[in-house]
Order: sequence, then structure tokens, then C-alpha cells
Amino acid sequence: MSTEFACLTLIAGRALRDELFDFLSEQSDLVSGFTASDAAGHGPDVRLQTSAERVKGHADELMVRTILRVQAAAQLLERLKAAFVGSRIVYWVTPVSEFGVIDLPNR
Repeated sequence: MSTEFACLTLIAGRALRDELFDFLSEQSDLVSGFTASDAAGHGPDVRLQTSAERVKGHADELMVRTILRVQAAAQLLERLKAAFVGSRIVYWVTPVSEFGVIDLPNR
């Protein structure tokens, strides 16, 4: 079992927010937590779904990041691909050289 960590980044339309959050929360064997933020999608392959997005010139999207073991990232991607067929979720995986939590010292 590998002890190397990876960061899995997902970019999805904001309409998928609740469904994606629920899905990730259900994957507790792989995902211990995640961070999400709003993002603005730009580029020729980005679909502007609403008139507001067309006026702004970017898609309202969601960025989700989770740190997990490399093997767990591969397993999670397989599950995502099966559960979100046709959703156009963009993803990438990057290596993480160190991962931890800075906490209060023991008293």
C-alpha cells in the first residue's frame, strides 16, 4: 500500500454542487474530507449555460479539492466516472510532497 499522497481537483458546474458533495461524503472509505470553492470557467470548451454567464463571459463553476493516498485517488476517479457519466466534470491529480495539520500543542 502506497503512503504517497495526491491532490484530486474537480471542476464541475455549480448545478452539481449538492449531488457531488453528497457523493464525496458517501465515499468515506476513500475521502476523509474536501475543500470547495466557487470558480469561474473560461476557455473554448467551457459551456455558458445561462444568459448571466454569457453576459459575464465565464461559467459559474465549483472547484473541489481533496488530499488522499494515490491509490485512493485512482479508485475515487473510477467511482466518479461511473456515477457522473456525461457531467463534463474536469479533473486532475497532482502529487503532494507533504500533508498534515498544524494544531495546538498537547497540554
